[in-house]
Amino acid sequence: MNTFIKNAIERPVAVMAIMLLIVLFGIVALRTIPIQLSPDIEKPIYQIRVSWPGAAPEDVDREIVSRLETELSNLAGVEEILSRSSNGSARVTLTYSLLTDMDKALTVLLSKLAGITGLPSESSAPQVQTSNSDDSPIARMALVALEGKNVDLENLGSFVTTKVVDYLARTPGVSEITYNGGGKKQLKVIIDPQRLASYRLSTSIVLDALRTATTLQSVGRVQQGKRVYTVRTEAIAYTPETALNTILRADFNENGQISPVLLSDVADVEFAVEKRTSFRRLNGQDAIIINALREPGINVVTTMQTLSSSVKDLNETTLNPKGLQLNIIYDETAYIRSAIDLVQQNIWIGGILALCILLLFLRSLFPTMVIFIAIPVSVVGTFVAISGFGLSINVISLAGMAFAIGMVVDASIVSLENIFRLRQKGMDAPTAAYRGARQVWAPILGSALTTVLVFVPIILLDLPVGQLFRDIGIAISVSVLISVMVSVTVIPALASKLLAGRHDRFQKIKSIPGLDRVARFIALLIVQFAIYATKNRKIALITVSSLITMSIAVIFLMMPKLDYLPDGNANFMLGRIFVPPGYSINETKKIADKMEESARPLWEKSDKMGDGPGIERFFFVAFDGGGFAGATATDPERVTELRPILMRPVFSEPGARAFVFQASLFGRSVGGSRSINVDLTGPSLASLVSVARQLTRILDESFPVSDGNQVRIIPSLDSGAPQIRISPDSEQLAKIGITAREFSSLVDILNDGLGIADVPINGELVELILTGGNAGEMGMDDLSAMPVINRQGLMVRLDQVAQVEMISAPQTIRRLNGNQALTIQVRPQEAIALETAISVINEQVLPQLTQIAKNNDVSIVVSGAASALEETWKAMQANVLLHSV
Repeated sequence: MNTFIKNAIERPVAVMAIMLLIVLFGIVALRTIPIQLSPDIEKPIYQIRVSWPGAAPEDVDREIVSRLETELSNLAGVEEILSRSSNGSARVTLTYSLLTDMDKALTVLLSKLAGITGLPSESSAPQVQTSNSDDSPIARMALVALEGKNVDLENLGSFVTTKVVDYLARTPGVSEITYNGGGKKQLKVIIDPQRLASYRLSTSIVLDALRTATTLQSVGRVQQGKRVYTVRTEAIAYTPETALNTILRADFNENGQISPVLLSDVADVEFAVEKRTSFRRLNGQDAIIINALREPGINVVTTMQTLSSSVKDLNETTLNPKGLQLNIIYDETAYIRSAIDLVQQNIWIGGILALCILLLFLRSLFPTMVIFIAIPVSVVGTFVAISGFGLSINVISLAGMAFAIGMVVDASIVSLENIFRLRQKGMDAPTAAYRGARQVWAPILGSALTTVLVFVPIILLDLPVGQLFRDIGIAISVSVLISVMVSVTVIPALASKLLAGRHDRFQKIKSIPGLDRVARFIALLIVQFAIYATKNRKIALITVSSLITMSIAVIFLMMPKLDYLPDGNANFMLGRIFVPPGYSINETKKIADKMEESARPLWEKSDKMGDGPGIERFFFVAFDGGGFAGATATDPERVTELRPILMRPVFSEPGARAFVFQASLFGRSVGGSRSINVDLTGPSLASLVSVARQLTRILDESFPVSDGNQVRIIPSLDSGAPQIRISPDSEQLAKIGITAREFSSLVDILNDGLGIADVPINGELVELILTGGNAGEMGMDDLSAMPVINRQGLMVRLDQVAQVEMISAPQTIRRLNGNQALTIQVRPQEAIALETAISVINEQVLPQLTQIAKNNDVSIVVSGAASALEETWKAMQANVLLHSV
């Protein structure tokens, strides 16, 4: 190291050249490093999704989930299997151990799924999604009608797909564009039961005819002379005109001529829009919500600039002429830009404060300017390491750089102060620079390595929190190590030149009488005590022991309660609406309308708003079984005041609940990073419900909603949604010659419509639907009187061949490792630390349930942020202990 210092002093030009190269490489690296909101987290999770349109949760659980769980339960490395069965869909989430090779695990998983048999023929093939599937969008957009324009957004399905979604999906860096709204076009074949019966036809005959009337198939090749021709058979029934000519049956008349029965004889064909499944509003306007998801490892800032330009071009060329406008209502880069601005601000403030302190102590301008060089070299040089490690610039790494601003000048200050001291004593500048740096390089390096070792446990932690904060550890560690190199190369080299000249000019220091007197007194006190303690072994031992004891006591007495992750201060309040089982979409919309009316004065800035927080944007999405609502504040500092505004209208509706929280920077799911899950597993749903009701009551008492706490049950504890069950009488069906499967298809066709296939019409895919005249509008009496027609045209009432009854059925079925599961999610108010809330649950709540849980054979486990906090804390303690030793 001494030779290193000497060479730096003798070759200052080379040192300056290397310093400039580091800055140059840092600037180049900065242009290539991905910029995003938070680091990419590799979660050991794969999710399998299967859709089965129209299937009830019990059917999905029995026919799909049970088969998947049986086949996947013995996969190597799988620690947890969580499944969710709901209307028309199944979702199975596999959580692997942290050290699992996820690429190999994916190959094994796909192989297993390929071998699964017995799934319903109407269901889709299992789709595997990686852990990135829950990434939050980098941009949320809303397609609305321009003011004064009357545009029906529900008829824009194909237009939105081809002109908006496909266009935006081509933006570099965008992996997927999802949207909600704009009903898709359908080709409906509307059959008339009376006409069917008169022609002695059944719905099964019509269904078979539609499925077999169309073919597009290559059927080999034909050689003729020198040429070879490919042969295709084409029969297309994809338009209303051609579909009406579909032959259902060919009869012979009295003259022996063929008399075909056409589809036009028993049905009408028309284009229509699919049934509306949701309502979406933005600031009181109907809207189509569009989300943009990013590709991993891309520069979000650049991608958003390109996406914004694409949106602008789309509005000017395509949407505005049609009376439409696409608005970006959420931009992730706003948070990123504020973080970058904060780091720049900290660099200036830190640098100026460092200069002021140095001027105060050294009282010389040239030495102070030497120190200032250490800041840009150390910070900009860190970008090279970030690029080399394959990391990104995000709020975490930027925070590390902000913290490092004060650290990077420490080594340079120590080095320069010692050089300056020797120069004051009369040494020439090169000698003072060499000896000054040589005397302090070892303690400087030791101090820097100590700082780096503090972050080693975080860098080596494989848990999600370790991956999250790895960036901050690397940013600070690299900055500090670069500052060490600066202190023993750049500082001595510059000092040997800038401090040259007569040494007596450095001995004349301007005095500050009051400050100097106090400083001399403190310095004398410290020096005298140090001399006294080093000469007396007993005093030294007492001093060291006292300091160690006091430090340990302060750690135990003043250590704050643990929290898992901060939520951040995002200007976005999000609410999840839960409604009583069986609520229709229209009833859910009424609740959302109340929220809208409560918030309207705040975005319209009317006199009714009083001193409430202004709202910049308010939206809601209402659908069967619940909805979402969200708002951003005009003043980001008042965004938390929007919580009661979103909650009050929901609680005014009997049986409805709202779970409202400020959007988390790190927690992507509902509840964010402060949600504690209490998982109940048992042999049956009935056994879980009795325990869950008792647990919910105790949790409501321990965490009152009036204090800002929130408790939600997944799924709801209500007995279930109302369901009409039709049980066919096999004997009666046999009498009229109908199978149970044909009967189910007939009910599906006449009640709601049965999807046959997606057919290409004029360059777009349109769903072909076989349905009845009043499908989707039937009541209980209409269902009982539904005509059942056999293949001979015999028509009877449905209630003559089946029993119709009203029952209660679950809306969602959850399983955890094969057992029925319920989860109660607790989100404590901001004033309560996560550790405190977990302690209350473990020590006060759960002991009261020991006996009832045992009687019902129910297991209770605390998970979510609670288990993540415990796992992280244990891993951190072990790593800190290891590196301390």
